[in-house]
Amino acid sequence: MNCFSFKGRSKSKQKSESAPELDRRDGLPGTSGASDRTVKSLGSQPSTPRSIPELYKEKEHMLRVFSYDELREATCGFSRMLKIGQGGFGSVYKGTVKPISGKGEPLTVAIKKLNSKSLQGYKEWMSEVQFLGVVSHPNLVKLLGYSSMEGERGIQLLLVYEYMANRSLDDHLFSRTQPPMPWKTRLEIVLGAAQGLAYLHDGMEVKIIFRDFKSSNVLLDENFKAKLSDFGLAREGPTGDHTHVTTRIVGTYGYAAPEYVETGHLTIHSDIWTFGVVLYEILTGRRAVERNRPANEQKLLDWVKGFPVDSRKFTMIIDPKLRNHYPLASARKVAKLAEMCLNKNPKDRPTMGQIVSVLKDAIRDSEGASSSSSGNVGSSSRSKTGSPSTGKKIVSY
Repeated sequence: MNCFSFKGRSKSKQKSESAPELDRRDGLPGTSGASDRTVKSLGSQPSTPRSIPELYKEKEHMLRVFSYDELREATCGFSRMLKIGQGGFGSVYKGTVKPISGKGEPLTVAIKKLNSKSLQGYKEWMSEVQFLGVVSHPNLVKLLGYSSMEGERGIQLLLVYEYMANRSLDDHLFSRTQPPMPWKTRLEIVLGAAQGLAYLHDGMEVKIIFRDFKSSNVLLDENFKAKLSDFGLAREGPTGDHTHVTTRIVGTYGYAAPEYVETGHLTIHSDIWTFGVVLYEILTGRRAVERNRPANEQKLLDWVKGFPVDSRKFTMIIDPKLRNHYPLASARKVAKLAEMCLNKNPKDRPTMGQIVSVLKDAIRDSEGASSSSSGNVGSSSRSKTGSPSTGKKIVSY
């Protein structure tokens, strides 16, 4: 990256913090306070697994601690030309940092600079550090390090991630400028996301509830491999005889599970519901909520009810950008899976492991389909959806 150099250093007093202390007193996942408490059912309380803060203590040395000046230089002074994402949390920049050894080629990274005025900024920054500092899976975005600097303008909080070259599922699925995303590519992406969630739910010592699963939080690398991002709202799941975690209701409108919205009771089943919403998004090419549509079509889940999966009308909801290039059997399988995920009874929803199995079957259906057998069977080859865009890349980490 061509970048001007800074002459001199900031005169403001800055103090670099060591690895952040992450404990239950911070009101983070596992907190037993009023806003985030685990609810216990009848029965004895067995020994519980270690919490995320306890697991983090074993791995905190693996995260690199960057100085504020180092990340400012990496982004050319947080240049607007390098901004690739923005939200209530702050801004995300593309940057380059030197290898920790100081030798070799610079590493391209994504740097999230949190908004210092955000009331939830520090809590969510700490949550990202602790969760991503513990988890390790091919379908989860990798946190490389962080920076916490205290100066005259307050605390500057930054996170440094691996760079995801192809933005997010949201950017490709709903774009009017990008080439249409092929059916098989969509399935491969949601399969990767499902494998990431399966790891969070059942692949660790403690269960993790992602809580904010949506298409914009599924990032894509240079090979369109899916990786979950944004762990700011993640929570530890209930342990032992506990049935759920009670917490303030946060998330994105149109995705949250109804029982969570109504009661604040959070379980891994809440993630299953939101996964069902995203399955309908890849089927229809529509967002969960689109206010610019007619009143009866604004809410995706309400609209699709008029097109039952086993009816002749079902194909009317399929994304027209696919131009009938999809195997109908595979699309029906995905729709039926979505309906299972959207069961009003949380306990009747499938597990992420079961979802992974069904999606693998749907991909096999796509691979076995012949493009010449019918109008509803399309090529499973990947189009050039990863070609460089002339527009600005917006990424949510």
